[in-house]
Amino acid sequence: MSNLLKLGLPKGSLQESTFHLFAKAGYKISSTSRSYFPSIDDAEMKPMLIRAQEMSRYVEDGVLDVGITGRDWVKENGSKVEEVAELVYAKVGLKPVRWVLAVPSDSKIKSAKDLQGKRIATELVNVTKEYLKKNGVTANVEFSWGATEAKPPELADAIIEVTETGSSLRANNLIILETVLESSTVVIVNAMAWNDPWKKKKIENMILLLKGALAAQEKVGLKMNVLRTNLEKVMKVLPALNSPTIAEMYDKNWVDVDTVVDEKIVREIVPKLKDAGAEGIVEYPLNKVIP
Repeated sequence: MSNLLKLGLPKGSLQESTFHLFAKAGYKISSTSRSYFPSIDDAEMKPMLIRAQEMSRYVEDGVLDVGITGRDWVKENGSKVEEVAELVYAKVGLKPVRWVLAVPSDSKIKSAKDLQGKRIATELVNVTKEYLKKNGVTANVEFSWGATEAKPPELADAIIEVTETGSSLRANNLIILETVLESSTVVIVNAMAWNDPWKKKKIENMILLLKGALAAQEKVGLKMNVLRTNLEKVMKVLPALNSPTIAEMYDKNWVDVDTVVDEKIVREIVPKLKDAGAEGIVEYPLNKVIP
């Protein structure tokens, strides 16, 4: 096939949430535990599972046309790629992750300035070295192959580690001193692929659907029947993404109101809607919200 998009998907901590996001966007991806080449129900795409840490190098070299990875790893690798979209999701939730400087709770290290001559364990070696240079500190930065939070105090004086909630750090009796870098999931593209009109359009369409799926993650639809005489009271209670859809019903005294709201406020507004005269209130999930 002449038109084929080589897509890099992150293997590891982001894999499950990425597959889920693609499913919400309308792409069915399936993979076995040992396969690095999952199948996708789009004959114009060829996906491959790559560690997020390595993704930007393969996109830069053109082995992949487009990849999904963390902005932190693009910065760490110094890769020359096009960042064409930010997709704010992580392993656990829909927010950026942080790389933080952490030390044992009883450590004498209180800030970056106290790291002079100390040993720091991290996966993000180059970014850490830049951080130390910015703070005028010389320290021994060691690459950590994993379980970084378990290394202080015997194997390291401090660590720079990624966290979403901080729970793993707290479980290992570590405290956060500073945020070194905040990072989101991004879509990166090889420069030559981005200059190919067919590939660029294919990527833009994929991003549109993925962003729509992300926008829908924290929203739900609400439908309800409302007497015309109660419509103004209901509208005062009801927030909306844009403006609710009001449709006539067979009985002209009633209207159907349909809107999209943040899921977190549903439990607060449903009783208020009921009090304002709404009936037959139905909450339903969304797959995509396209602006």
